[in-house]
Amino acid sequence: MNIRIIAVGKMKEPGFRLAMEEFSKRLSAYCTFSVQEISAHSIVDEALYEKYMEEEGEKILAAIKQTSFVITMEIEGKSLSSEDFAAKLRAISMEGTNEIVFVIGGSNGLSKRVKSRANYRLSFSKMTFPHQLARVMLVEQLYRAMRILAKEPYHK
Repeated sequence: MNIRIIAVGKMKEPGFRLAMEEFSKRLSAYCTFSVQEISAHSIVDEALYEKYMEEEGEKILAAIKQTSFVITMEIEGKSLSSEDFAAKLRAISMEGTNEIVFVIGGSNGLSKRVKSRANYRLSFSKMTFPHQLARVMLVEQLYRAMRILAKEPYHK
């Protein structure tokens, strides 16, 4: 299984970078995994908010293959338990999908075009999290899902 995260913005905090590196290393034992960062716009003028979101969206869409199964991370998405998340990944891979792409937007959010490209919308919570933390949470849950699918123990 090929899993890729497309995320707007860079990992700036050293602690988050270390956590990403650790879980990425662990995850690589179960699948091909990569992260692609899309440059983020800083909101200088609130009137340009929509424009920035659309520009980020175009970059995201350009990075997604037609055949990829796309999961966007959205507050409006569906919340799953770790076991249900693992089952969802299994179901997607059983459909013959070669690549699963997770999309994490920037502080501007995700454009309507990116949301409409999603095959599935996932939410960790109705709460808002820093994007760097959301990335760490996602890669940890991916690792946990792989352990569940491999019927290996993982703390609860």
